[in-house]
Order: sequence, then C-alpha cells, then structure tokens
Amino acid sequence: MSSAPSGLGAPPAGTATGRPGAAPDHRGSWLPTGPMISTRIMELRKRRGLMAALIVVTIGLPTIFLVIRLLAHAFAPKSYGPAGGYDIFTGLVTGVLYIFGFIVAAALGCTAGSIDLTEGMFRHLVVTGRSRLAIYLARIPAGLAVIWPLVAIGFTIVCAVCVFAAPTQVNYDGAALPAGLSSAGLQQWASTHVDEVLCDFDYAAPTPANISCGGPGPGPGQGVVIKGPPGVSVPSTSPAAERAEAVRVAREDYPGYAKVFLYPSTSLMVQTGLWLELEAAVGLVVGLGLGSLLGQRTVAVILMIVLEVILTPIFSRNRIPHLINLQRGLVGLATAHLEPSALPAVFGGDMGGGPAANHGQSLLLPETRVVAVCVLVGWLVGWTALGAWRMVRRDA
Repeated sequence: MSSAPSGLGAPPAGTATGRPGAAPDHRGSWLPTGPMISTRIMELRKRRGLMAALIVVTIGLPTIFLVIRLLAHAFAPKSYGPAGGYDIFTGLVTGVLYIFGFIVAAALGCTAGSIDLTEGMFRHLVVTGRSRLAIYLARIPAGLAVIWPLVAIGFTIVCAVCVFAAPTQVNYDGAALPAGLSSAGLQQWASTHVDEVLCDFDYAAPTPANISCGGPGPGPGQGVVIKGPPGVSVPSTSPAAERAEAVRVAREDYPGYAKVFLYPSTSLMVQTGLWLELEAAVGLVVGLGLGSLLGQRTVAVILMIVLEVILTPIFSRNRIPHLINLQRGLVGLATAHLEPSALPAVFGGDMGGGPAANHGQSLLLPETRVVAVCVLVGWLVGWTALGAWRMVRRDA
C-alpha cells in the first residue's frame, strides 16, 4: 500500500493554504483587525439620518444657541449680555453637552449593536469565518471614531465663543466689578463703590438707613439680601464708617469673588472636554451592549433615554432606604462624581454661592472617586460582556 505524497497532507498550522510563505489566517482571532474597524465606520457613516441627528445635537444645538446670543448682543447690547463667559460655558456643558452627548452616543451604540440583525446581514458576516467576538469588538472603536470628533467639535465651538465673547466685567451678587482683583484690590474697589457693596453684596448686617439701594427712599431697596434682625431701626452712619464697612464686607466676600471668572480657564476646558468624551464613550458602550442584547434599536434607545433623563436624576439625589448601594451603582452618578470641581453639579444640583463652587454636588448621594471609577469599569466591562455573549450565542 503506497503512502500519499507529503504535499497532499493537511495545511500546516498558521498558514492559509499550506503553501510555503502564505500569510497566516487570522479570521478566527477574537481581536478585530483594521479593515474590520474601517468597514464598521463606513457602515455607520452611510446612515445619513443617524449622522444628521448626531451632528444636529452635538454641534447644531450649541451653535444655534450661541449664534442667537451673538446676534442679540450685537443688535441690542444694553438688553442682552455678551454671548460668552463662564456662566454660559457651565450652562451649556452641564445642561446640553453632558446629557444630550450621552443620549446620542447611546443611540449610536444601539444602532451599531443591532444593525446587522435589522438589515439581515448577520448571517453573511458569520459565514465569512470571522470570529463573532471580533465582529462585536470592532464596533467599539468604530463608534468612538464617529462620536468623539463630533463631541470635540461642538465643545470647541462652545469654548471659542465663551472665551472670545466673554464679558469685560464679572457679576458678583448683582454688582458689576472688574475680574481678577486681589484681596487688596477688591477692598480698594469697595472703598470707592460703597453703595454697590453695601446694597448688593451679601453680608450679615443690615444696610445703613442713609444708603439708598434702589427703593423709594433711604435704606435697602427691593431684592437686596439683608441678614440683619427684622424690625430693627438702623441709624445713619458717617461716610468714613460706610467706607470702612464696605472694605470689611469686601474682605469677607473675597473667597466667593475669587471663584467667579470671566471665562473658563484652559485647564478647566481640557478637563471638561475629557469628561464629556468619557461620558460619550460610556453611552456608546452601554448602548452597544443593550442593542446587541435586545436585537433591536428602538426599545434600546428608549430605555437609554429613560435611564439618563428620568431615572438617574431621581436616584442620584434622593436617598432611598435599603437601596443606597444600588443607587451608588448608577453609571450617571459615577460620572457626576468625576465631574471637574469647577463646574456646577449636573442634574440641577447647584445650591448657589457662586457659579464655580460646585455646591450642588452635596445634593448627590455621597460616593468616593475610587468607587465611581469602579462603577464605571463595571458598567463598561459588564455591558461589553453581555453584548458579546449575545452575539456569540445568537443563531445565524
């Protein structure tokens, strides 16, 4: 019995055809290749409706808002303030970019996780011999390559307008005064603006009777915060005593004044940009896993919107007995605790005391940053594992 020629045997391991010098066959590897990621990016970008929605929300909304403010200030500067500044920056970041950035990233992830099933392409992907795990993992860098540049462009527009169209004076407790003064400089300014300090600044004493603060006669006007005892007759004071009192108030209020800025600093803008990109990445990964698990986009997107807009604000600020540890496991609460300290707290938690004080974080459930990072990692790994498991187990 003759033996078969050695060249007709099984192909050697690590080669595609058994021919010497043939390229290794990586189709069974769980690591996604560059061409796989590029193909996923192209598939997402071809969905014009999805891309239009992403551009409108991440770039269009803040741009339209800022353009309207620029035009209003240009045509009626006395009625409308400058378009930029620190307050506009913090308002757009915590009220628009943070919440809507998460929602559109989640919608992109839900679409990427279910697009093969809804379009009937899953069977064709499986018969190519590619690893199902690699097919799933390729969608993560592809989605990030789509959403991250859009978030960065929208945030850059906000930063540019808020810096170059910032006001020339800061507003502290209703008084317009120069920015960046030292403690001695603020006291010097207070000595020459006694009425503004004693009428507008918040301090624990009644206003002297001979200081007119916008009312019909001497004394405090409407809307002035006075912490003195009610019904106490306050005698008139001499101009020297009034200047001394104004200097004292300015010295006491300087820590609060020092936290008010004309426009955000470079370090704050960098930290905020990275924080927004992190939020978008979390939304994408969670939406991708949920979309793959459910096998459809609509229900997954609705669930993600409910999580971000309804459940997270409620459970982040209201302590529920026996569920406190479950509440701390919310990904929205974790990202809120990783927010840059110079921003007001998200979910409407600002308690006042200056726009940069971040006092609202005290309204959130207490959580250390270590715990917040662990929660984020748990959500990213958990939803990636669930989505990949459903991809591997799904019938073709």
